[in-house]
Amino acid sequence: MSLSKHSPIHTQLKSKSLVVIPPPPARYTLTEWHLNNAYRERCCLDQQQLADSITAECERIKDEVDERVELNRKDTDRKLEERKLDIEFNTGEIKKQRKEVCIEVDNLKTYMERIKDCLESLKKNAQVMCQKCIILREQRIGIDLCCDDVEMELKKELQVIEGTQKMLGKALQQANEQVRRLKSTMYFMDRDLEDKGNVYKIDTHNSNLKHTSMNLSLYHGFTPLNRGNITLEEWEDFTRVNIEKASKEINSARQLRAYTDILIRQAIDDLLSQFHCVNGAFKRRIEEIKEIKTKMEIEHAEIMRRANELTRTITDLEKSLSEKEGYVALAHTRLGNRAQRPGMELCKDMVEISLVNEVGELRTNLARVQHMLAEAQASLRYLLKTQIQLEEDINVKTNSLKIDEVDCMTIRQSMDYHAF
Repeated sequence: MSLSKHSPIHTQLKSKSLVVIPPPPARYTLTEWHLNNAYRERCCLDQQQLADSITAECERIKDEVDERVELNRKDTDRKLEERKLDIEFNTGEIKKQRKEVCIEVDNLKTYMERIKDCLESLKKNAQVMCQKCIILREQRIGIDLCCDDVEMELKKELQVIEGTQKMLGKALQQANEQVRRLKSTMYFMDRDLEDKGNVYKIDTHNSNLKHTSMNLSLYHGFTPLNRGNITLEEWEDFTRVNIEKASKEINSARQLRAYTDILIRQAIDDLLSQFHCVNGAFKRRIEEIKEIKTKMEIEHAEIMRRANELTRTITDLEKSLSEKEGYVALAHTRLGNRAQRPGMELCKDMVEISLVNEVGELRTNLARVQHMLAEAQASLRYLLKTQIQLEEDINVKTNSLKIDEVDCMTIRQSMDYHAF
């Protein structure tokens, strides 16, 4: 019976929703109530004291942070100003050194123009004139086409000119290289000045910024903002090295200019010395040729005088021979007539002996005169040949004098060695 009664009740509870009835509230004692109130009061007091302490600490921390922030800002501003002064000082030093470099570049370019002018003058004036003199003297003829002191001095002068050109060309190359190095130094200094100018603008802008300025921004990225990886010593060394390098190049340029001055002065002295040596050799040679030519002209006049006298002598001898033929004919005729004497009259009387002696002496004297006539004629031929040779030699000397005194010396008057 009990089982049958409980089954329908169980089935009915499943079909209906259940309602949970809370348990009755706990019951506390009065002591617990007083203790709880005291605890609550003590907690409130503790929290108030803690709040007052935290408030005081917050005020202290805030004041300390404000003071520290202000000090840091002022220190940063001061360091910004110091940094700007450092940049201004280095910039001034670089600009001062750059100005010196610019002046030295201009000075070197002026010296390069001097060297170019000197080379141009040597190439188009001195070398050409010297070569012309050598070529003109090749037009000498005969015995005068010899290797004399003038030719040796001219060749030496040409060697001096060519050697001077080589030295000046080398100096020009060195000046070009020095200008390139100075310009390279200027390039690095310009880059340094540009970078420092940009940094000065940035630091000036930063020094003008305040915490109340507009357009301030907070960075929320992950990359560090302090990207600087160069130490202050490296920064100072970089500028110092640029200035020292510029100073070194300036000193090198000044030494090169001093060397160029000495080189040009020495080259001018050597060229002038050799120029005077050549002119002296020309003058001595011209005087020597004139002296020889004068002697030849005197000898030529004497030869002509002697030839004229000898011609007159030959004429007299021929006339004398012609006259003596009459005496010979007279003696022969007398002998022939006396050979026709008859008989005993054909004897060697004094007349016969005198006539025979006269004929013999006439033959001897005529032979002597004819011998002398032949000698005189041969001497006259030699004199005329010598006269012709002297005339040729005089023409040779005249040609040499024209080449040396007129052509070459006129050309050498246009040779100009002056200090460039």
